[in-house]
Amino acid sequence: MKFIVAMIKPFKLDEVRDALGAIGVAGMTVFEVKGFGRQKGQTEIYRGAEYSSNMLPKMKVEVAVPDDLADQVVETIQQAALTEAIGDGKIFVFDLPSAVRVRTGESGEMAL
Repeated sequence: MKFIVAMIKPFKLDEVRDALGAIGVAGMTVFEVKGFGRQKGQTEIYRGAEYSSNMLPKMKVEVAVPDDLADQVVETIQQAALTEAIGDGKIFVFDLPSAVRVRTGESGEMAL
């Protein structure tokens, strides 16, 4: 199993969620976060307001998937989150050694 973490622009969240649903991703966890990368200190437009900041609003999307779906998930997130502008985000992929569904006790891929 793989644990995929993506940092994306906030206004791309619906597109990413819809695209992941279309390929069979059953769930995700989303956080509102702030951070910066190479675009630090640049002016951004967020919810119609322009401002300059070194900590920009981002969405952190976490998804746990079977190994055979991981590459497709990464590609799907990359395509759905793309604006071709600086600050589009990053995607990180980690090995996920185990998972347990609390309600049923199922483990491994069955818990996803």
